[in-house]
Amino acid sequence: MIRQARIALLSFATGASLVFFPVLFTFIPFLSFLWQDFWHGILMIHFLVCNGAFSAVYVHQRDSYRISVRAGNLGFVFGLSFLISLYSWHWCHFGWYLMALTFFHWSEYETTALTNPSSLTLDSFLLDHSLEYKLAAVASCCEYILESYLFPELKELWWVSVLGATLTIGGEMLRKSSMFTARTNFNHHIQHTKQDGHTLVTRGVYRLFRHPSYVGWFAWSIGTQIMLCNPICLIGYTIVSWKFFNERIHEEEIYLLNFFGEDYLDYQKRVPTGIPFIYGYNPS
Repeated sequence: MIRQARIALLSFATGASLVFFPVLFTFIPFLSFLWQDFWHGILMIHFLVCNGAFSAVYVHQRDSYRISVRAGNLGFVFGLSFLISLYSWHWCHFGWYLMALTFFHWSEYETTALTNPSSLTLDSFLLDHSLEYKLAAVASCCEYILESYLFPELKELWWVSVLGATLTIGGEMLRKSSMFTARTNFNHHIQHTKQDGHTLVTRGVYRLFRHPSYVGWFAWSIGTQIMLCNPICLIGYTIVSWKFFNERIHEEEIYLLNFFGEDYLDYQKRVPTGIPFIYGYNPS
C-alpha cells in the first residue's frame, strides 16, 4: 500500500470513528450522561480534533494535508450518516445515501492509489467531477427533504429503498472490481494517446461488459435515487447518466479502436457495453 493510500485510509477511518461514540456512551455507565447532554458538542469537538490533527501532522507536507482533509471530512460525514441511519427512523434512507456518496468518493481515490498510482491526483476523489454532478447531488437532497415533509408515506416504501441500496452496493462493487481488474489500464480520463504498457483487458468483469466501470457507476447513480424513493431525480438521473455515458463510450471507443485495431473490433462484437441501448462507436 503506497503512502497516499495509507494517508487516505487513516484519515477516513479517523473521521468515521465518530460511529463509536454512541457505543462508548451506551455501554460505559459513568459516561452515558454525556450522550444526552453533550451530543452536539461531541460532534463539533470530534470534527475540530480530527481536522486539527490533520493540520498539525501534515501542514508541512501540503499534498498530504490536502489528501488527509478530504478523506477525513468524507469519513466524518460517513460516520455521522451512519448514526443518522441508526438512530433516526425518518431520515434512515437519507443516511444510507450520504454513506454511499461519501464512501464512493473516498474509495475512488483509495482504489486508484492501490491500482494505478501513476495517475493519482487530488482529482481522483472525483469531488470536482463537474458542476452538473454537484447540482444533481443537491437536487436529490432537496427532493428527498421536500417530499419527506409533503409526502412522508412515499419515503416509507422500505422494499423500494432496500432494492435501491442493493443496486447501489452492486454498482459500487462492479466499478471497483473493474478498477482492480484493469489496474494501470484504468484511468478517470479518456486517454487520447496509447501509453506504454497499455493493454486491452478482456478478463474478469470485462468478459461481461466492455465498460464495467461505467455500468457500475450507472447502476450506482440510479440505485441511490431508488434508495431515496426520489421519483423525479430517478427519471432525471437515468436520462442524464445515460446521455453522459453514451457520449463518453462513443468517444472512448474511437481511441480504443485506434489503439488496438482488430482486437478491439472483435471484442466489440463479442461483448456488449453493459448499459441498455448504448452500443458504442460503430466504425462501419
